[in-house]
Amino acid sequence: MSHPRRLHRRSFLQASTALALPFLLGRCALPEDANGLLPDPEGVLDLPEGFRYHVLERRGDRMSDGYRVPGQPDGMGCFAGPEGSNTLVLMRNHELETGQENLGPYFTGQPVPAQAYRPQDGNPGGVTRVVVDASAFTRVSSNLVLTGSARNCAGGASPWGWLTCEETVKNGHGYVFLCDPAASEVRDAVPLPALGKMNHEAAVVDPTSFITYLTEDRGDGCFYRFVPDSPGERLGPESRGRLQALRIEAEPSRDMNARVQPGDTFQVDWVDLPRPGAQDDSLRAQGAERGAAVFRRGEGIFFHEGSIYFCATTGGPESGGQLWRYTPSGLQGGTLHLLAQAKDRSLLDMPDNLCVAPWGDLVMAEDGDDLRRPDEHLRILTPSGQVKNLARNALSQGELAGVCFSPDGRALFVNMQGDGLTVVITGPFQRYTGTGM
Repeated sequence: MSHPRRLHRRSFLQASTALALPFLLGRCALPEDANGLLPDPEGVLDLPEGFRYHVLERRGDRMSDGYRVPGQPDGMGCFAGPEGSNTLVLMRNHELETGQENLGPYFTGQPVPAQAYRPQDGNPGGVTRVVVDASAFTRVSSNLVLTGSARNCAGGASPWGWLTCEETVKNGHGYVFLCDPAASEVRDAVPLPALGKMNHEAAVVDPTSFITYLTEDRGDGCFYRFVPDSPGERLGPESRGRLQALRIEAEPSRDMNARVQPGDTFQVDWVDLPRPGAQDDSLRAQGAERGAAVFRRGEGIFFHEGSIYFCATTGGPESGGQLWRYTPSGLQGGTLHLLAQAKDRSLLDMPDNLCVAPWGDLVMAEDGDDLRRPDEHLRILTPSGQVKNLARNALSQGELAGVCFSPDGRALFVNMQGDGLTVVITGPFQRYTGTGM
């Protein structure tokens, strides 16, 4: 496949042209200094003309169940509420660990609930649930669902609920947990050891094959999948199956950061990991021994129309991020396609959480560290290849995270992690990006 032509100096994203989502060559929608966004009078979130936001919850607020809204909100998923309720349910991670108890879910003197995972470790991480009116997009209620876990970073949707991932490998931790969107109170923690112990970032289930795909936040990480012995059976502590890592058929042990250009496509297969239950953080080493491909910090992941989209946050020529698409073909094979990669970190800095809108726009939340441009944005990559700014954190230099659309595409939810805010954005998304009226 031919490589895309070079862009003028203001371009920041290289993208491929032959895709199910036909991303073309990205370019800045507006001059960098204008940013395409209007300053927020409240100094919280800059948005394009015609868009608005409001804050659903703030760190430290009292939730409906009496617990405190924890800090460091991170990955998040949106689920339809019970039939006839006209509600949506946000399942929200909190990336907290020992030493951050002041940001945890307990007010002074409030006991740790019996359902907490490994209470002896003292980790204040976990998952909260926010019920939202599906018409007005206002908060209805909120409550604690999972507590006692550590560094709940990203996650993903499954047919059985929200998969929340621990980005740590310290003793007793490093797992994925399944959380029920219908849980109106704290539930017992349900780790899923079949999905491995690692520096988990995100996970998502293909609703057709029931295969779970997983990213690993390591500079030498792998891209994983769990193939269940009993497809369709609810994931649980006793689940059985094969934990595997992706391999490039023609070039085992391929470093996916080197010698790649947008548009490159690779035929892949999968290698079994012989010790999937290893407690020594060796999964990526097991993969490397069998020729697994290497990705630079796998993070956000999303399933859309038969393909899995994920990012390597420090991949690419400037360590500014790569966007990949894996499309399965049968049980063992498939294709891996480099959609896009940043080539100027002053203009796109380490996309992290991502989601695909119902009409095909890909939304990327930045978590960068480029001091040349400390602002953190939400960026949109449209199916036609145009790149636009959707939002800018005007309150701080903290990352944006947890991007997810309501099922009807009318609202986009996002977390401002360091600021402890969960926000909903509404506006003419499709008109703004030119993908519909």
